[in-house]
Amino acid sequence: MKRRSLPVAAAFAATAALLLTACGGGDDNTKGNDKIAGADTGDTTASASPSASATVSADRPDLTLPDDITETFESWKTGDATKDAILADAGRAQTAVTFAVTEGDPKSEALSFYQAGTALPGSQDWVKTIVDSGSTFTGAVRYYAPELEVFDGKSAGLTYCSDESKAFNKNRKTQKVDKAAADNNSYVLYSTRLDRDEKGIWQTTKLVSERGNETCTP
Repeated sequence: MKRRSLPVAAAFAATAALLLTACGGGDDNTKGNDKIAGADTGDTTASASPSASATVSADRPDLTLPDDITETFESWKTGDATKDAILADAGRAQTAVTFAVTEGDPKSEALSFYQAGTALPGSQDWVKTIVDSGSTFTGAVRYYAPELEVFDGKSAGLTYCSDESKAFNKNRKTQKVDKAAADNNSYVLYSTRLDRDEKGIWQTTKLVSERGNETCTP
């Protein structure tokens, strides 16, 4: 089996045109506020896991992953409370997809809690594809080089990279791991938009990803 993407890494990979369109695809409204991300802003000098950097309220869904899956978020803390809250929820939106796959549940509560807009059905479809194939994930994924732009008090844009060179497909039934060799396609560039909902959650509402983008390849 060909190596598949982890988390949301190729939620749109089956439609190459989507990966190449301008960020924010799908909406007719093209006001400046509707862009996904700016590439030249954001203080990303500190390191922290988003799950540890923001207050977790009691009603947030569980995102505990199996012991054989590790997600690392490098430079995911800025020291600014607003930016750190956005980055934390952006990280949780990624973890929510991994969690949904491991649970075998495309309609996972975690997905709809941290994603909305066009991002949510794309992630649900991707999870369903993985689950229907009889696969799950194992290994380690590293998220790095975040560039955050806060548009206003309720919207922001974020670009970042992922390194999936140490992550692999695993057959859900037999537990056999497909250790495909890493290449440039093991690295993914994400461009996302986040919007703050009425509960204060920064939901990922738009997502475009491009596998093998030179911004992220070593």
